[in-house]
Amino acid sequence: MSFYASLGHLVFGTRLRRLSEYFLMEVNKVYEQEGIPFDASWFPVFYILSQSQPMPLIDIADQLEISHSAVSQMVTNLRKKGLVKTDSCNDDRRRQLVVFTPEGEDLLRRVQPIWKAITKAMENVAMEHKHSQQILEAIREIEESVQATPLAERVRKEL
Repeated sequence: MSFYASLGHLVFGTRLRRLSEYFLMEVNKVYEQEGIPFDASWFPVFYILSQSQPMPLIDIADQLEISHSAVSQMVTNLRKKGLVKTDSCNDDRRRQLVVFTPEGEDLLRRVQPIWKAITKAMENVAMEHKHSQQILEAIREIEESVQATPLAERVRKEL
């Protein structure tokens, strides 16, 4: 048994982070092998914009459930690469609208087949073992539990 597996729930977050980093590394490898200049960390913003644009920066942050500042940094990075542009909302100049540039639209078309392949490959991984088939539902349940009662509060109760 590996070191991490032997520690059980004590390193649950660490194991999830390691698995996430592994998946991102492997997906980035696919983009690179396919000659597509895309980074897996851009996926959330790209996906949201692929569904609706222009989109206010604050709406992207709300949908991703991350800070406005974090989304602003991602969008700034994508803007520097020429993949998105921002403009002020007509009705509220403080709000920034995000939209793909033609280069971003082209990159989106190139990555969408990769997204479909990732989905199929991950579904195959999940089907390989009985418990893996429920992984997304289990993660959702854990997310709901810690939203209802934060982990820090639960740990303090145990002290």
